[in-house]
Amino acid sequence: MAARPAAARPAAARSAAARTEPESTGAEAIVRSLDMLGVTDVFGIPGGAILPTYDALMDSPRIRHVLVRHEQGAGHAAEGYAAATGRVGVAMATSGPGATNLVTAIMDARFDSVPLLAITGQVSSEALGTDAFQEADIVGITVPITKHSYLVTEASEIPGVLAEAHRLALDGRPGPVLVDITKDAQQGTAPFVWPPEGHDAPAASTAKVSRSQIRRAADEIARADRPVLYVGGGAVRAGAAAELRELADLVGAPVVTTLMARGILPDSHPLNLGMPGMHGTVPAVLAMQRSDLLVAIGARFDERVTGDRAQFAPDARVVHIDIDAAEISKLRHAHVPIVADARTALPELTRALRSRDARADLGAWWSFLDGLRQEYPLGFSPTSDGRIAPQHVIQRIGRLTGPEAIYTAGVGQHQMWAAQFIGFERPQAWLNSGGAGTMGYSIPAAMGAKVAVPDRVVWAIDGDGSFQMTNQELATCAMNDIPIKVAVINNSSLGMIRQWQNLFYGRRYSNSDLGTGQDTVRIPDVVRLAEAYGCAALRVEDESEVDEAIGTALAINDRPVVIDFVVSADAMVWPMVPQGVGNDRIRYARDHEAAFGDGV
Repeated sequence: MAARPAAARPAAARSAAARTEPESTGAEAIVRSLDMLGVTDVFGIPGGAILPTYDALMDSPRIRHVLVRHEQGAGHAAEGYAAATGRVGVAMATSGPGATNLVTAIMDARFDSVPLLAITGQVSSEALGTDAFQEADIVGITVPITKHSYLVTEASEIPGVLAEAHRLALDGRPGPVLVDITKDAQQGTAPFVWPPEGHDAPAASTAKVSRSQIRRAADEIARADRPVLYVGGGAVRAGAAAELRELADLVGAPVVTTLMARGILPDSHPLNLGMPGMHGTVPAVLAMQRSDLLVAIGARFDERVTGDRAQFAPDARVVHIDIDAAEISKLRHAHVPIVADARTALPELTRALRSRDARADLGAWWSFLDGLRQEYPLGFSPTSDGRIAPQHVIQRIGRLTGPEAIYTAGVGQHQMWAAQFIGFERPQAWLNSGGAGTMGYSIPAAMGAKVAVPDRVVWAIDGDGSFQMTNQELATCAMNDIPIKVAVINNSSLGMIRQWQNLFYGRRYSNSDLGTGQDTVRIPDVVRLAEAYGCAALRVEDESEVDEAIGTALAINDRPVVIDFVVSADAMVWPMVPQGVGNDRIRYARDHEAAFGDGV
């Protein structure tokens, strides 16, 4: 992944010179350190081991705390806050189950390179290792899924550790950092020193790009007949949209944007072929497969993009730009590895290309790709049962709301349809759980995004399965004046599980029916549940009602809105590359495998 932009760095310490103030408690030091780091919003829920810090929070004039209903909601809200802004999202929890409830969000942030600071309370130092009430070794639990996990046992350590953790969450490849602070450290006292020693050290991402590697990459691009710019979520984290567009316009090569990179290049841009991968567009998937050069930018060759890696892009050489050296050549050999922040490397590559007198003619390549665009456009068929097509609902939400909104998604069919049928014209407009595939991400992430960017419309597009995992955060939204809009794509089932059961398990629908839709027991009744949480709620069961319901939701801004869109259970996500096969086996529809010939 690539690094986040310099503009997203935390606010400078309020005093450039180190300052020692009278003693404060460790809890006060936590709050004051967050304030000095520019943190304005924290998501969390109190418990005994973190209670001293919650007491200190009451005296903060600048930090807003949002009381969630479950710690997983705090973690995903902090993720949504970070993904929408590039700033560090902060989640806070108590020890034991409070801390372990954050683990899913921490793992999610690690997969998707989200800068997350998790602060947890811990039992007192003398009780560590005794199986004390609500004791859990959260540092040991999270070491494999964080950039670093700290245990703090002295009040004097708190400012330095929090400053280092905050910076580490952002530097290089962004990700989660956990700081576990014992209760006696919160209650103890020490002089408050700010900034801590070493806090102003230069960031690792300022390292220079290798000019020789840039020249080699430019040579590869200049002579390629079938190049593809393969752009991943790291380019979004790097804030490299303008730099990518300049390079793409210069090269004239097709661009594919992964699930995590939707919007980094506008969908309306003529070079954009859309999303590659298991449910990508046919032109994007086959362009990669037929390419002779892949320029991977902040992407990691995930199997959901490559399919069977042994059959992936067999003729392609690889230029790989990534801030994380561990990702380069991990899954696909890089002929030209460039360890660098995308926002720094791309202008260097563009300058090197401008100095080339000649580049390959891409006319035949584009003739092949434009033929694929014409033959295999994204679309959907009428449903077999006469109920609403879920793709239509999501497409209308995108068109009626527009590209300036923020859209989050849970995980499953609705996530893929949202990635396919909403037109994304800017980065940080599409937030979802890519690497971990975390159901329940959508509503709390939307909540966090709305707190971070209150002037934007924020839609949570959720399935009825994902909705039931974190819908308690609707109470948080209602109580804290966070007016998100939620579209429940209610097919009364675990939709992606049902699709796989339909295609690969002989239509044996084992434990995928949820009973939430039309002609079922409707447990829960989405409308009544939303109303109980203080939300405006609507149900839509006919296609003629879709636009009016979306318009009604867009007009309500004084509370959250939930729309129960009752859709067909038979709708499937197409195109699709079945798991375990090569991408040339992409299926455009159930009985239509896309032809893959020589082409060029």
